[in-house]
Amino acid sequence: MTAATTPGHGPLSGVRVVELAGIGPGPFAAMLLADLGADVVRVDRPGGVALGVDPEYDITNRNKRSVLVDLKAPDGPARVLDLVERADILIEGNRPGVTERLGVGPEPCHARNPRLVYGRMTGWGQDGPLAERAGHDIAYIALTGTLGMIGSPGEPPPAPANLLGDYAGGSLYLVVGVLAALHHARVTGIGQVVDAAIVDGTAHLSAMIHGMLAAGGWQDRRAANLLDGGCPYYGTYETADGKHMAVGALEPRFYDEFVDLLGLADFADARRDRTRWGELRAAVAARFRSRTRDEWTDVFVGTDACVAPVLSLREAPHHPHLAARGTFTEHGGITQPAPAPRFSATPTSVRGGPARPGADTSDVARDWDVPRLVDDVEDADRETPRRVLENPQ
Repeated sequence: MTAATTPGHGPLSGVRVVELAGIGPGPFAAMLLADLGADVVRVDRPGGVALGVDPEYDITNRNKRSVLVDLKAPDGPARVLDLVERADILIEGNRPGVTERLGVGPEPCHARNPRLVYGRMTGWGQDGPLAERAGHDIAYIALTGTLGMIGSPGEPPPAPANLLGDYAGGSLYLVVGVLAALHHARVTGIGQVVDAAIVDGTAHLSAMIHGMLAAGGWQDRRAANLLDGGCPYYGTYETADGKHMAVGALEPRFYDEFVDLLGLADFADARRDRTRWGELRAAVAARFRSRTRDEWTDVFVGTDACVAPVLSLREAPHHPHLAARGTFTEHGGITQPAPAPRFSATPTSVRGGPARPGADTSDVARDWDVPRLVDDVEDADRETPRRVLENPQ
């Protein structure tokens, strides 16, 4: 079923993945599998997907290959099932019941390939009162209590991009799930469905906080706790130039170094005295406002005070530590995060840029031995650029 392992392509080299094109957490999960070396074939639809990024810049499609299949065409499902028969994993991110109606749900897929791991990525999950409803990251994390933990009292909770729900609570849990199910399938020969819901994953991320809440060590309100900005030595502060520094001096010896370098030795005993936290916060804020971010960076560099400058997306790749580690890389003129994590025996890399819809149909048909994919492929390829431009969403 799987292709031969290709040295240098990562620990998942030889694993075949079919990704039904979507947005958000599904493509990111498939990118992570591709970064780790899997041969990910993205099944794109004519006209693109809603909210789609220009394919040239959609980094979540790097290291993948793309075929163009219209699942609503009479032969569309059969073409996908031909791929499924040769795959280890399938990833889809539609609402419950959609792939069943399209003819590529778990039942026909497992009929063709009983070992298949069928990964389903949704916000609400495959069942429950909200399962059929639309939603996005911010709504999912709102119901789990995690959004309500973020921000200052008296202000609306800020939207943390789509990192917390879509990617942390969604994509990463889907990847863990399909890899665990893949291990099971290889041991037993039995595939299964993985129901990865953003509400489940995001709630799971808050496990430690729920334990602290039950133990009385966490108050169920914002900015009142050790890790949510309530603590004056764990948070962010504005500098003289309108930028910010991040402080995480939790342990006693780190705190001592922090207040010493900040010039606030008089507050050495304020760490455990909550009655002085307001006074300490005001003093720390005033000190940080007295110099620029870069000046404070020079003060704390090379120390264990646990203080760092808050960098922008464009600044981050140039930080000396991240540059030395190669945390970011450039491929095809796009600066982007490098694959993570790292492996000593099976290193990963950005092997290819974002897959263009339908551009790899002939190669995939040959490599996966699915000749039906290339039927009328020339006509489909001619249609793709026009349709994508007409419907960039």
